[in-house]
Amino acid sequence: MGDIGGTPVRVEDVPDVSAEWYLDVVEFAHGTPHWVRWLMEVGTEALPVLLAALLVFAWWRARRGTDRAMALTLVAPAGAVAAYVVSEILKTGVRQERPCRIFPDAATIAPCPEVGDWSLPSNHATLAAGAAIAVILVWRAMAVPALLMAGLAAFSRVFVGVHYPHDVVAGALLGAVVAPLVALLLLRPVTPLVTRLRGTRALAPLLRAPR
Repeated sequence: MGDIGGTPVRVEDVPDVSAEWYLDVVEFAHGTPHWVRWLMEVGTEALPVLLAALLVFAWWRARRGTDRAMALTLVAPAGAVAAYVVSEILKTGVRQERPCRIFPDAATIAPCPEVGDWSLPSNHATLAAGAAIAVILVWRAMAVPALLMAGLAAFSRVFVGVHYPHDVVAGALLGAVVAPLVALLLLRPVTPLVTRLRGTRALAPLLRAPR
């Protein structure tokens, strides 16, 4: 499994099992029907956007809710963005090469990102996980769909060939930890601000539904 010419896979600073699973998943993906490969290539970019759309809808719903509920819909996405920024900083520090560059003969679905676009952690997985946690914070009824979308978004990064499995696991954990932490830290100071802004003529329509 994941061997090259019968020799176990060895990549510097990459867990052997992650490199092996990467090759296994890419090989499996290459053998799937064309429509599956197309869906995964589109979905790997579209799923984080769908999660963002859920957050926009949650904000619209919160216009009829309490000041705290509205504040939460504002700070929860900020937490996801903060997680993304942290992941980008970590990437530039770790500087792990993309697997599609380490294994140039692997039949990847998506084009390999340009040189210098590092692999660990996965930005997509970080953002998707952070957005999913944000959805859970503001709209618990959508928790299962949000988690499924985040999980599929993370897996798709390996499926299309641009990340190792440990990249997406690290990214998902980062998003799941940083996003709610930042959101909850911001919630207390932002809630009274929302209370004041809901009383202004200019911003009230964005923060409170007409009665």
